[in-house]
Amino acid sequence: MCGIFGYLGKEKDLSSLIINGLKALEYRGYDSWGIAIKDKSKLFIHKKTGKIGRAHLKKVTGKVGIGHTRWATHGNVTVTNAHPQFDCKKEVVIVHNGIVENFTSLKKELQRKGHHFTSQTDTEVIAHLVEDKLKHYSPRKAVEKSFQLLKGLNAVIVFLPKRELFLAIKNSSPLIIGKGREGIFLASDIAALVGHVDEIYHLNDEELILVKKEKIQLFDKKGKEKNIKFSPLNLTPASVSLGNYPHYMLKEINEQPLVIENIKRNYKSELKKFANLIKQAYGVYFIGCGTAYFAALAGTYIFSKIAKRHVNASVASEFSYLKDFLKKDSLIVALSQSGETIDTISAIKAAKEKSSRTVAITNVPNSTLYRMTDYKILLNAGPEKCVLATKSFTAKIAILYLTAHLLNDSYNKGLNNITKAIREIKNIIASKKIKEIARKIKDKKHIFLLGRGVSYPTALESALKIKEVSYLHAEGFPAGELKHGVIALIEKGTPVIIYNPKDETFEDTLSSAYEVKARGAFTIGIGAYPDKVFDEFIKINDCGDATIIPNVVVAQLLGYYLAIERHLDPDKPRNLAKSVTVK
Repeated sequence: MCGIFGYLGKEKDLSSLIINGLKALEYRGYDSWGIAIKDKSKLFIHKKTGKIGRAHLKKVTGKVGIGHTRWATHGNVTVTNAHPQFDCKKEVVIVHNGIVENFTSLKKELQRKGHHFTSQTDTEVIAHLVEDKLKHYSPRKAVEKSFQLLKGLNAVIVFLPKRELFLAIKNSSPLIIGKGREGIFLASDIAALVGHVDEIYHLNDEELILVKKEKIQLFDKKGKEKNIKFSPLNLTPASVSLGNYPHYMLKEINEQPLVIENIKRNYKSELKKFANLIKQAYGVYFIGCGTAYFAALAGTYIFSKIAKRHVNASVASEFSYLKDFLKKDSLIVALSQSGETIDTISAIKAAKEKSSRTVAITNVPNSTLYRMTDYKILLNAGPEKCVLATKSFTAKIAILYLTAHLLNDSYNKGLNNITKAIREIKNIIASKKIKEIARKIKDKKHIFLLGRGVSYPTALESALKIKEVSYLHAEGFPAGELKHGVIALIEKGTPVIIYNPKDETFEDTLSSAYEVKARGAFTIGIGAYPDKVFDEFIKINDCGDATIIPNVVVAQLLGYYLAIERHLDPDKPRNLAKSVTVK
């Protein structure tokens, strides 16, 4: 959450450069934004609420500047609370991602020393701490000592305009430094660096970067200087552009056949290693947050049915409270699109305290999760810029599904079903049916989704997609739980989506469809075989146990078209951010 973008290098139109950098990060937070640029001898500051725009912003040239797009935590969405934040004299400029958990006590102490605060944010505390320490220490020492006082998981960039100097330090929240022909860049995500830099370095926890006059110095947590090992940035501007699509969400939905085809063709040796880790483990735990958790939950059904193995699924934010049962031979498999989800990182840290083995299934190479785990599997799904996860979810399912088949010595059967799933996704994307259904239900207040077996996590993930993007209340339930309370919510015209693949749940799920139909529901069936109980039916040819993949794509497209019908931005839903780096 929150996007950070900084530049130090050749003189140029920095207002445009920084705004473009922030727009590439806007999916990380878009409550408010701001920039600070050293303009000759003055500091130019511009802050606004809402989404990023250039309206009424003059062209500002300079050699050094910084920007931030905010996802609000402390303080309302106001211009005053937008970043950057400043010290008393506006000589210390701060942008920040994270939460300073002890900011109240730090603020009181600084106020006793005469510091004057103007915002409600925890971030402003950092500026005044650095200001206070600069009375006695060098800039590097002042930042180190200030950071040591902060409780919580934070990434901080300190900009000292008079010295034309950046200092960056982090704990868990991501920060990346890049080198290019024009200068040095700092950002919270690779997406903002594409087209600007050739090499990147991911800052490790408690390392400090000092950037001055195009010189970069790296220090460890003891203050000792160390060498920086930059890696090439292999992304191209084309890979993060919209192309001919109106929205990133639609683009990323359409990319799923290629992503899954790549996994089908190229992952066998990698998945064999993963399967062996599972064989050797005493207790396997899949963890994730949001969409990643629903992929983990689906994995429990997939491994039970195909591999005949028990795996546990846990919401990552709760996993730390369950760590006492972990052992050295436990295996923790963390699923995360960004690799920066703070609750998942905290869970892996808890697992490491118990010396358990860890695996990351993530889309971002060199992300925090990627670097801290023992074994890593990259989704290779390409950049996912829509806040909602689409292709990363189906990629995770494909990986878990094929691994389960490896454990069952039925890999070719798994490949065959994945091939069918790819074909069905293409059919779904080409169909106009989902758009027509979206038009019929766009004004409904509630949508319910039902499924049994692996279709239960399918219903949960589908409901999440719909509510995230359309703001309609959508809930997924196990179809068998319908009569244990949920059916009281069904009234005439209530849309109920029923996942009914041709598997062991088929007859029981069909009975549930009749139960809601008898209460007046508008029934939408998704499956291989139509039935008179359904008012609308979306046909998905049987793909065996891989049918979950095209089934979820139906809900992705339904959510997208509901957003369009309701005149909403599907790429940037309210109150959400792509990379959840705060607790």
